[in-house]
Amino acid sequence: MRKQEIDYILGKMLDSHDNVSDLNITVGKPFQVESSGQLLTVLSPPFSELTPFQTEILALNLINQDRRLTEILVREGSCDASYELPGKARFRANIFSQRGNYSAVLRKLETQIPTIDQMSLPKVFHKMAGELNGIILITGATGSGKTTSLATILNEINETRSVHIITLEDPVEFQHPHKKATFNQRELGHDFDTFANGLRAALRQAPKVILVGEMRDRESVEIAMSAAETGHLVLSTLHTVDAGSTINRIIGMFASEEENQIRVRLSDTIRWIVCQRLLPKVGGGRVAAFEVMQANLRVRDTILHGESEGKTFREIIEGGAAFGMTTFDNDIVGLYEKGLITEETALSYATTRGVVGRGIDRLKSSRGEATTEIEDLQVDQDYGKPRRNL
Repeated sequence: MRKQEIDYILGKMLDSHDNVSDLNITVGKPFQVESSGQLLTVLSPPFSELTPFQTEILALNLINQDRRLTEILVREGSCDASYELPGKARFRANIFSQRGNYSAVLRKLETQIPTIDQMSLPKVFHKMAGELNGIILITGATGSGKTTSLATILNEINETRSVHIITLEDPVEFQHPHKKATFNQRELGHDFDTFANGLRAALRQAPKVILVGEMRDRESVEIAMSAAETGHLVLSTLHTVDAGSTINRIIGMFASEEENQIRVRLSDTIRWIVCQRLLPKVGGGRVAAFEVMQANLRVRDTILHGESEGKTFREIIEGGAAFGMTTFDNDIVGLYEKGLITEETALSYATTRGVVGRGIDRLKSSRGEATTEIEDLQVDQDYGKPRRNL
């Protein structure tokens, strides 16, 4: 299949619905796209069910005869690639094997670099961009917008500071232009072989800011901490659900006899941990909810000695609201207050349903709305009194 034919198919898929974020090519299904979190069928090209041969031809063409990626696909069962639709879009493609057939999912990459204010991100993102050293982690599930959040921070640095920025990505997603900062963006497989080796080499390339696409193993975490300790600002992502699990995940990458040393190094280098989730928005689309933790004295002490009763990361974040910290539950209640999400969505995505439920009830009470469907309750005046025999 020629590239022009691939481009035609991808273009038709992209234009089939509004707000398309992903293209899905799977055996036994028609072409599908994800729009605002929903998987929708593409009517043109008109394929009711894709055959194994068709998906394999499409998947292998996305690799574009790259020998390294072909070897990874055969050996590991999946591989990541980048694909450009000239003049229209760029994609991060994952080609993978399932039940002996090949499938592919292409994530559409934004071409315009977003700003913190355009994305309506928490104001503390401006403070993160002002950090001179340490580690900033953005965490969350795949597809929750971690890369976009990191891009806004890098864009803020690019607008305000004259520094050298090295990015290590798989693949390169946002292409940052040179503004005040100087950007060198390196792609896994083309420019370096592993994140650990790319990070080790970056220390010799005189950067002030280093972006690591993902902390995948113990070695990359260790080098990132070394970079932070020597005056670099390191930004990266992890697939964790909240701040506490992020700390535990990093510590869990090391042997038990190294735990104390890792806790000391983490407490010295962590600056911010931001966790995010995408929630269905009223009227369509999605909106992000955040948990934000800044490393203060209480956070550092808890990293050093572990969580205990009355001293958990969640409680510290709740107590740091005045400094821009927030829990998922408080942020979700705030989204409900603004009318961006429904009560059902708020409760579904809550970390602790009781906390969000009470927050919503307080908002309803302040608006004069009913907080329960139970009506006509009356006090039983005769409760406890002896009954008279008739």
